[in-house]
Amino acid sequence: MNQFLFGLLIFIVLILPPVADFMESVMILHMHMQMPLLVIAGFLMARLFQVRFSQFFAKWNDSGIPGMLLFIIIMVYWMIPRTMDEALTVQTIEIFKYISLPFLAGIPLRDSWKKLSATVKNIIIISFTIMFSGMGWLYIKTPTQLCNNYLLIDQITLGWGFITMAICMAIYLAYYYLVDHSQYH
Repeated sequence: MNQFLFGLLIFIVLILPPVADFMESVMILHMHMQMPLLVIAGFLMARLFQVRFSQFFAKWNDSGIPGMLLFIIIMVYWMIPRTMDEALTVQTIEIFKYISLPFLAGIPLRDSWKKLSATVKNIIIISFTIMFSGMGWLYIKTPTQLCNNYLLIDQITLGWGFITMAICMAIYLAYYYLVDHSQYH
């Protein structure tokens, strides 16, 4: 219950107009801080939903694959530059952001992650590493603005943020495959 309240508190703080306006005013804060925090809020609130709707999760997300596919679809959708741009100009898209990231990405992520095998988890991390590398390259190398609401320098900064995240995931994967985990059990 404490996790639910903490997640709900994060969600409420993130939807407050001054906080939302501040986070959406800088492109990298919008993409790499506000959106992940919304997913984390949903992740923290998920336990209550898992307990209340255990039959639903058991029936529809027994293997973890359907929930993980929903998480991936939502995350890929929000990586599209036009989608992020429209979240600032179209109110229904902004409302969808505040619904989709915590409830259609965060909750399925928590319910699915523990059900997946280590191999599937690593395939997902590798996929996101590749996607983040590609998005970083796109945002850095494109000579024109991809988002009308942000400056070109904001776009380049976001690109380097994507590259940094991809490097961090690559370091994790190298650690996972190079370290003997049996020594730590």
